[in-house]
Amino acid sequence: MYVHNASTPDRKPVTVPGLRAMKAEGRRIVMLTAYDASFAFQLESAGVDVALVGDSLGMVVQGHASTLPVTLDHMVYHTAAVARGLRSTLLVADLPFMSDRDTAHALEAGARLVGEAGAAMVKIEGAAPHVLEAIGALVARAIPVCAHLGLTPQSVHKFGGFRIQGREQEAADRVLAEARAVEAAGADLIVLEGMPTTLAQRITEAVSIPTVGIGAGPHCDGQVLVLHDLLGVTPGKRPKFSKDFLLGRDSVAAAIGAFADDVRRGVFPAPEHCFN
Repeated sequence: MYVHNASTPDRKPVTVPGLRAMKAEGRRIVMLTAYDASFAFQLESAGVDVALVGDSLGMVVQGHASTLPVTLDHMVYHTAAVARGLRSTLLVADLPFMSDRDTAHALEAGARLVGEAGAAMVKIEGAAPHVLEAIGALVARAIPVCAHLGLTPQSVHKFGGFRIQGREQEAADRVLAEARAVEAAGADLIVLEGMPTTLAQRITEAVSIPTVGIGAGPHCDGQVLVLHDLLGVTPGKRPKFSKDFLLGRDSVAAAIGAFADDVRRGVFPAPEHCFN
């Protein structure tokens, strides 16, 4: 049983309808990944709106070359840990690879991540027919869904690597159609990853639900980074779309606070973090 952190100052909880209100009011959404209670507490203390327990933990925590080895049990474990560090920050958890292979498995995964681990929303990649069906089934059972389009890491082998999506007009039109489809299926939020700035802007303007970008330019309704990238501790080359916010600062709290401030002021991502 998860126990929410009770030591942080009172703050009105961020809710799923609240994210829509933020889009309508032009207030940018700040999202960061977290994989344990201690870092979750740092996100909570900095006033981050959304904590994402991403299957990126397979790479930055477990040391794999992709997100594919992450299991549902891993996700439940880390989501429950993060939940213990939060009080008002909205908690989103990834459905890991193949947990959406059919609606029954997607519902089982969603039920565990929400009911057992304490997530408020689950994230699912892509917009294939079975994914749209799963989104509808989850939403019908009161499990909010965040869609994930563009560079979807679980499709790394299909893409031939972590490649930017939607550069050509036909591909861009397809991603836009997918955004409309996941919205129609009932998704409440969309993560847009690894796509040209102009495409992310088209999608953000075309849908009524909020968009959160990672490598998708400044025109999304919010921004997300992998916490390890933000802190400059990810091994190897840092992704173009990320920034080391710890550089020149003396604490993790200051780095997270700087990220949140830069997102809300619209100065991150800068042109050097974007794709055209």
